[in-house]
Order: sequence, then structure tokens, then C-alpha cells
Amino acid sequence: MLVSPALNPALREARFDGDASLDAAGARAARAAAPHLPAADRYAVGASARCAATARELGLPGAESPEAAPAGWALGRWAGLRLDEVAAAEPEALAAWTTDPEAAPHGGESLRGLLGRVGSWLDAEAWAADGPGGEGPGARRRPLRLLAVVEPAVVRAAATHALGLPPAVFWRLDVGPLTLTALTGRPGRWNLATGHPLAPAGAVRGEG
Repeated sequence: MLVSPALNPALREARFDGDASLDAAGARAARAAAPHLPAADRYAVGASARCAATARELGLPGAESPEAAPAGWALGRWAGLRLDEVAAAEPEALAAWTTDPEAAPHGGESLRGLLGRVGSWLDAEAWAADGPGGEGPGARRRPLRLLAVVEPAVVRAAATHALGLPPAVFWRLDVGPLTLTALTGRPGRWNLATGHPLAPAGAVRGEG
């Protein structure tokens, strides 16, 4: 189960990997969503400040020392810049980045690299998820449920990998703040449930 972080100023301004903690509205939205967080057997958190802050506001068990989840997309020298700034300064580089999965004009990680890194983590977690079940040699094992707070790009990469989609589909997936994406199954046979809000309709979500 993958939970995207609450809004922070960088997400509101469409900045590339503008890592910063949550603002007051984002923190309120995460606290409002906390009662709706599904139970899990294990918890993990991405390395960014906004993922860590979201985990704390959600009251994630072990949020002060969680397991490591995949970091967000490494975007090199574009980190912290707004999309319109990059489009104005480097239009050809931006076009290459959005059309060629091998391109990394920013000096960071390519889309292919992100998909491979997140996909390897997802498959490894699946093989490690067989938990103890009933007693006796014929007892079925119960899968262990992992919940991870990760950057939207990691959620999109996981969905792309899980469904065996072409890399270009990554760009057509939207992940809203504080939404739950659930992947069940195993490598090569994943099922996807995406975009479930963690707060009921009308609750504070951090917009505005």
C-alpha cells in the first residue's frame, strides 16, 4: 500500500523535487486523514522531508525510525526549480526528458532508472511478504501487508512496473496528495487499486 505525501509549498508550486516539510495546511490534512489509514504489518517511509512529516502527522507506527522506502526521483540540477522555469531555459532538454526514457539531461536519474529501481524494490518486497499462517504442513501463509509513504513519482513508477506498461504511460498517471494506491499479488501478476482518498469527502485535504 503506497500513500502519497500531503501538500507542501514545492508541490503547490510544481517544483521539481523541491523537498521541504509540510506547511500548516498540509499537516492539518494529514492529521485529518490519519483515522482512515489502513492497518498494515510493516511500515516504510521515503527519504524526503515531506514523506517523513506526512508519516508523523498520520501517526504511522514507528514513524521516528521506519523502514526505508524508495527515494523520490533524483532530478539533478533541476531539483527545486519550477516546471515553467525549466521549460523556458531548457525546452529541448525538457522535451527529451519527457519523451526518451533513457534521457537524464538534468544530470540525475532517467525514467528508465527510476522504473527499474522502484520495480526491483516492489518485487523484492513481494517475495519477502509471505508471512506465517495457520499451523501444520498444509497451512496457507498469510501475506504481510506493507504500507509505505512515498513520493508521487515512486507511486507512478510502481504502477507502471506492476502492470507491465510502457515507460511512456508513466507520464499519464496522476497521483493526488494523501491518496492510497494498493498493489496486491506477486511479480508478473499484480492487481492495482489506485487513487483512494484517505480522508472522507469534505475533510481538510491541504488545498488552498
